[in-house]
Amino acid sequence: MRRNRKPLRSALAMVGLMAWASAGWCQSELPAPKPVARPVQPAPSGIDPAPGLEILEGPKAANTAAPTEFRQEATPADTIPIPINLPSALMLSDARPLIIDAAKAAEAVAAAEYEKAHVLWLPNIYAGIDYYRHDGLYPAPASGIPYSNSRQAITLGPGVQAIFATTDAIYTPLATKQVLRAKRLEVQAAKNDALMEVAVAYFNVQQARGRMAGAVDTVFKGRELVRRVESLGQGLSAPIETDRARTLLADLEEVAVKAREDWLVSSAELARLLRLNPTANMVPTEPPHMATLLISPGQEVDHLIPVGLTNRPELGASQALVQATLVRLKQEKMRPLIPSLVFQGNSGANGNGNPLIAGAAGSGPNSSMDWGSRFDVNAAVLWELKNFGLGNRALIKERDAQRYQALIDLFQIQDRVAAEVAKCHAQLRSATVRVGLADTGLRNALTSFEGNLKGMGQTTRFGDVLNLVNRPQEVVAALGQLDGAYKNYFQAVQDYNRAQFSLFRAVGYPAEVLACQRVGGNILDIDTSRPFDLPPVTGLSCANQSCTIPLEIQVAPIIP
Repeated sequence: MRRNRKPLRSALAMVGLMAWASAGWCQSELPAPKPVARPVQPAPSGIDPAPGLEILEGPKAANTAAPTEFRQEATPADTIPIPINLPSALMLSDARPLIIDAAKAAEAVAAAEYEKAHVLWLPNIYAGIDYYRHDGLYPAPASGIPYSNSRQAITLGPGVQAIFATTDAIYTPLATKQVLRAKRLEVQAAKNDALMEVAVAYFNVQQARGRMAGAVDTVFKGRELVRRVESLGQGLSAPIETDRARTLLADLEEVAVKAREDWLVSSAELARLLRLNPTANMVPTEPPHMATLLISPGQEVDHLIPVGLTNRPELGASQALVQATLVRLKQEKMRPLIPSLVFQGNSGANGNGNPLIAGAAGSGPNSSMDWGSRFDVNAAVLWELKNFGLGNRALIKERDAQRYQALIDLFQIQDRVAAEVAKCHAQLRSATVRVGLADTGLRNALTSFEGNLKGMGQTTRFGDVLNLVNRPQEVVAALGQLDGAYKNYFQAVQDYNRAQFSLFRAVGYPAEVLACQRVGGNILDIDTSRPFDLPPVTGLSCANQSCTIPLEIQVAPIIP
């Protein structure tokens, strides 16, 4: 009997490509791109401001065959397929996630506060009618003796009133400007977070698809194993061997069903982030063993941490808030020294501080009224000590405490950024090694199963006893190892991809680099329509293009 070596040769070819890809991950150097974002501080020399996205083919040890009928069972047939690729998902991540809209709404509020602070110098303007009437006793102006008096007055015209603290008019625009700057940086941080969340969700879909592909292959092999064990003669295999093989097959079929569930769940999460049709099923066009290259794992963490401390928008936002607290602290210190201004009309019918400044006026007894014109204005410069100065001292202490609190928040963000860079760098390096080990393990598991399955069909003779070269339980164990190898393989590959994007975000590179500028692949037309009972999503920030695709598109098989 000649052994069929085509699957093994295919696996070895895939492993060779894996070795090439792994070497590229560790040794390739990225070209020096042009800066695309303004750093918070000058970037350290020798550090690229932002790398581009390079999509590698990745290892192919999982490229195995499976029967067509089980592919159809594994492919979700009760959902609307939406083909998507990584560049398209990253492009959509720049505009559609709600986390970005929430940050933009906060920026709009801060912009309105900044605009309002710039007009504190301007008075309020009124226009109206002021009418006054008196009947009965009234004290005489000089003697205070009451006497009966009836009179009326009316004023028609414009008014003006300006009562504000000059300190607020000077320092509030400076503080709100820093708050607005912080909110704008928070929008960039939201875009970076959205990019990472979308990428992680996309690779979760890929991991589930790969896991299902492995489950499809092991179920097919498990069915073949049960058939061959059942065909063995009574003297070669005990009945318990058939039960053992069937038990493993049931476990593998359960794994396949769970993998299909994971695919649908991860697809729904990706659709939620991108605000696509929640009933649709995301079908990536890339193979589930695809690998990406953003930052070389060979980069030293000591070089990456300064990049993160320079580029992270969260740090820039926190620094702006610290500057705002310093302005407000100075504002309270200067408040007792800078006078407040009062400027308002005083042309009310009774001269009681009404904001009307001039206009037509009438007055006289209640039985008659003489008409004419009137102009009255009141202006004052006032210095104020709140609560004998104790209130001012309390305000200064409050602003100083807020400054210290903002400074502590800044230090905490700095520590968190440095820790995130170190953590993501460690995850990337570990995932790089794990991908090579998982590929080797999958290759060995494929070889082991094929060899054990072949040995189960061969016999040796010891005297008058005919024995199998490999017992069925050894093949069952090899198939169980193959299923575990598939799981480890696809998890390692997608952990590597997730670590790449996590590190990209940790060092503060702007999301627009991958979403709009260096997408590393073709942008697909994605069906971005939503069900009629869900709110629509308006606009795309990266491209003005028609985003439609026929829903009757045929879904490609999961396993090549």
